[in-house]
Amino acid sequence: MSSDRKPLVIGVTGMPGAGKDTVRDIVREYGYPVIVMGDEVRAEATRRGVKMTSENLGKIMLQIRAEEGPDAIAKRCIRKIRGLDVNVIVIDGLRSPHEVESFRREFPNFRVIAIHASPRTRFKRLLKRGRSDDPKDWETFCARDRRELSVGIGEVIAMADYMIINEGSIERLRREVKRVVERVIRDE
Repeated sequence: MSSDRKPLVIGVTGMPGAGKDTVRDIVREYGYPVIVMGDEVRAEATRRGVKMTSENLGKIMLQIRAEEGPDAIAKRCIRKIRGLDVNVIVIDGLRSPHEVESFRREFPNFRVIAIHASPRTRFKRLLKRGRSDDPKDWETFCARDRRELSVGIGEVIAMADYMIINEGSIERLRREVKRVVERVIRDE
């Protein structure tokens, strides 16, 4: 990429369990690098010696934003993007309008893809996935959703440039992601 042209940055958002991890894996198959915003939170938890639970990671996420500003995690990711020589990069895990604004200031051709699935579908997926920070019961799931919504993820989803509904098979999601990513690149 030439030094005077900024990369096309594609942000992916969605509630926990909507399918962001699967989308991330699919775009990596196309050779696009992916920066995971949640990795910044997990790295901060490690630096602080905090156990990786959903509740603890949520607290760390909120603490980072309180200490460094509502777009703090986006700013950390922007620093990483600046070090890459690529034409297209994907950011996984947008959660707030502040983050979107920060990326758009830095990358004028920033686009947002929202992944949506119903709460029941997402809950079943998270139970099946079984990551250490995934909720183990419906009440914890709902509390996590409320925390995510309090940061502004609902606004990001509502204002996304592209929307993918993920209620079907992985094959269907794969086709839809390919279609949307190709459209984003073509429209750029």
